[in-house]
Amino acid sequence: MKPQNVLSKLALVLSIIAIVITADAQEHRDHLTPLEQDLVKDTQILDKRIEVFIKAADRRLLALKGPDAAAAKQLKKDLEKWGELPTGSRADLIRDVAKILDEAITNIDDVSSRDERNPLIPKALRKLAAEANIIVERLRPLQAEAKGEAELASFEELMENAESIMQAANKLPPPAKKEKKNDKARNTN
Repeated sequence: MKPQNVLSKLALVLSIIAIVITADAQEHRDHLTPLEQDLVKDTQILDKRIEVFIKAADRRLLALKGPDAAAAKQLKKDLEKWGELPTGSRADLIRDVAKILDEAITNIDDVSSRDERNPLIPKALRKLAAEANIIVERLRPLQAEAKGEAELASFEELMENAESIMQAANKLPPPAKKEKKNDKARNTN
């Protein structure tokens, strides 16, 4: 075999390996920052954990649109607990939101499989559905401007997860009305 053929084949193999490694690295991007992961692990109560996921998703929306003056104060306040805003391409940030919603769904499903009568499940699901609705409304204009297959796939995954959340929330019975303290006082007299 000629040295040129060997070098050509070696270059081709190295190119393929580089493409696979690059694709693998993009596919395995963490959708939560290390600080956010710690907050999720530290938050064991379902509805509070869902609030962590909601905040993480909001941080990606903020990163997508760029922080404004009003948000800058909040960012400084949150810096120690939450860290810097996540970075990445628009497709990466949208995929992160989709994966955050998916992880939140999984957390609710896990609690439901262990204790389907847990009163925190409907509360957490309603919070998540409200956030999913907000996310869809905020990102709808960006979806119309989607560029490239990665962005389109990210939007598709996001919309599927949001739709799944909203459908599950629509199956919930109406929230129980809490009696006012004054009503309780009147009933005991």
